Amino acid sequence: MTSIPNQSKGHPKGLYVLFATEMWERFNYYGMRAILVLFMTKALLFDKAFASNLYGSYTGLVYLTPLIGGYIADRYWGNKKSIITGGLMMALGEFVLFFCAAFHNTNAQLSTFLFFTGLGLMIAGNGFFKPNISSLVGQLYPKGDKRSDAAYTIFYMGINVGGALGPIVCGFLGENVDFKWAFFAGGVAMLLGVLVQILFQKKYVVAPDGKELGLVPAGTPKAALNPLVIGVGLAAFSALMIGLFYIDAKVFSFLTYLLVASVLFIAFVIFSDKSLGNIEKQRIGVIFIVAFFVIFFWSAFEQAGASLTFFAAEQTQRDLGFITVPASVFASLNSIFVVSFAPIFAWLWIKLGKNEPASPTKMALGLFLLALGYLWIAFGVKDVSSSVKVSMMWLIGMYALHTCGELCLSPIGLSLVNKLAPLKFGSLLMAVWFLANAAANKFAGILSSLYPPGTAEIKQAADAGINLQPILSKTVVPNAQELAKLKDLKIPFEYQSILGFQINSLYEFFMMFVVMAGIASLILFAITKKLQKMMHQDILD
Repeated sequence: MTSIPNQSKGHPKGLYVLFATEMWERFNYYGMRAILVLFMTKALLFDKAFASNLYGSYTGLVYLTPLIGGYIADRYWGNKKSIITGGLMMALGEFVLFFCAAFHNTNAQLSTFLFFTGLGLMIAGNGFFKPNISSLVGQLYPKGDKRSDAAYTIFYMGINVGGALGPIVCGFLGENVDFKWAFFAGGVAMLLGVLVQILFQKKYVVAPDGKELGLVPAGTPKAALNPLVIGVGLAAFSALMIGLFYIDAKVFSFLTYLLVASVLFIAFVIFSDKSLGNIEKQRIGVIFIVAFFVIFFWSAFEQAGASLTFFAAEQTQRDLGFITVPASVFASLNSIFVVSFAPIFAWLWIKLGKNEPASPTKMALGLFLLALGYLWIAFGVKDVSSSVKVSMMWLIGMYALHTCGELCLSPIGLSLVNKLAPLKFGSLLMAVWFLANAAANKFAGILSSLYPPGTAEIKQAADAGINLQPILSKTVVPNAQELAKLKDLKIPFEYQSILGFQINSLYEFFMMFVVMAGIASLILFAITKKLQKMMHQDILD
């Protein structure tokens, strides 16, 4: 077995460059995400169900486009050019949303057009940015370097420093000043991230042998680097994303079918490659299997940007006497906990040494902790009327448990993909990881649309002369006039169900996630030994 050089010299400086770039990008993304459903429901006046599904379509496409961006980086542009290009496109998207928010009171039609355009640009830009910066982290280390798990945890701290600051800054600006300034702040943050990458990439983001990482692959056709070709291609790609987002939201929800087709296509491309040996294919199979299980994690976890934001806004006691905490600020809790807990987890994995759990086991534990978090908040709202606000400690406790679960799953999953992926498919298989996020986020929007009516709907109904409580408790059936008013107000009077699981209250809504994540956790625990054999860890070490 060959020795691994420089394992005792800490981490390369390039890790902290990528940390800073990702920090500003996550400030941009999480800051905008924290106010997105609030902007849709309060400024654009979308109903909750539509806003939830729109949120799912947006975040789903955000995690789907890395398939394309990863492929282009692997074949033509390299990581560096892709990261910078994607970052600039996302900054442009935020500034378009700035004008959307500026015109929503005076020109609704223009504002709607700018809304879909801005989010479409964010979707397209993320496709180039996200898989490539994550892929570069692993390339800083020699194959088999034990520091890589800790490196991804440190990198994950960068994600969450931005994820903590973004909702606080953008949430304050959006809810207390004007939504447009929240989008503007996100755009400025994205430009800062691009600037960091441009200034420090060449000097510090280098391989163990000192060569700069992320350069244009050898043999790339000159036409692929022609500025005119790049410009036209980016414009066409952005237009396509804007169109797909609009169609999925307004015309026909096709994203689920597109995700399934993407999985089949990428599996065919990789597994039909004759240069791959049996061991490499088994390792790639592990990536696909664990990616399937993380769908259940993220579809529950990503309620933070949808149903949990509604819960924070309407049914959480946020008045501290001297200040009322903005609902969007609760979205920063997860990131604050990550920054606090990540060093502990990074230390723990190293301290355990030979007793450290295998990566699939850690991920199963992450699903279990997620289920436990929803169980906590479910008991917090059990037998509580939808018009009663509960202590914010229920949300805080849930986010703390979810964060522990995330630290067992997300950075470990990123590191696992890097360890198991053949070099020629590095970015593409990293995109597979984000494809699972795409499916999960779309599913998260669908699940969020099942969120029961809360205080806002009750107030709407009261203003319209309807007592909603007996209708929702099913002790009274609405008459024709009341039914017409409910439909006009877009208030559901019949609770939804999923796979026979009836959603009659917030308690049952949260218990749905307990059941879903809990079952997935148990199954993943059961197959961990099989996955370890498929990983051929003895060869990697």
